[in-house]
Amino acid sequence: MDLFNSEPVQNINVLPSGGTVNYYGKIMSHQQANHYYNCLLATIEWKNDEAVIFGKHILTKRKVAWYGDYPFNYTYSNITKQALTWTKELLELKALAEEKSGETYNSCLLNLYHSGDEGMAWHSDGEKDLKKNGAIGSLSFGAARKFSFKHKKTKETVSLSLENGSLLVMKNETQSNWLHRLPPTKLINTPRVNLTFRTIVLK
Repeated sequence: MDLFNSEPVQNINVLPSGGTVNYYGKIMSHQQANHYYNCLLATIEWKNDEAVIFGKHILTKRKVAWYGDYPFNYTYSNITKQALTWTKELLELKALAEEKSGETYNSCLLNLYHSGDEGMAWHSDGEKDLKKNGAIGSLSFGAARKFSFKHKKTKETVSLSLENGSLLVMKNETQSNWLHRLPPTKLINTPRVNLTFRTIVLK
């Protein structure tokens, strides 16, 4: 299913079954989105992402950052990160995502894609540190990029375009039943910043 030409409708599930994904479209003005985009590029402590794959330590071109209410440890791709203290802009965006989605979050994983050459392979966010079936609120800034879902069993796919200043929320059984990815593209040569607000379970 291709939702590129569809108008976003709040609280309508874009997945046919096995999970809930709501796309709210642009939740701020173009001017506000550009303001946050520039602030995030300038103030976030960006670092190249790391992964250990088949015992080999890899650095990605994509950059990441991890922030939260507490210095949470968060492990994915066999690398553990410790959360930094929220910036003013991140707290503003967290409050906005919570207001729009009706959910609460205590942390945020940020990704910086410098161009369309950088993307993310099929995966699901099922790390043990995350609240099971909890909501993940995804805010996008900068270049609009295609975002795709694929059902783990039926292989059915759903794709949509995530615009500058837009909000997408994944929740319920989405991570158990669906993979998602950000496919690379040669058509885009400007950066995209993505914020994924999450809930880490306190132990």
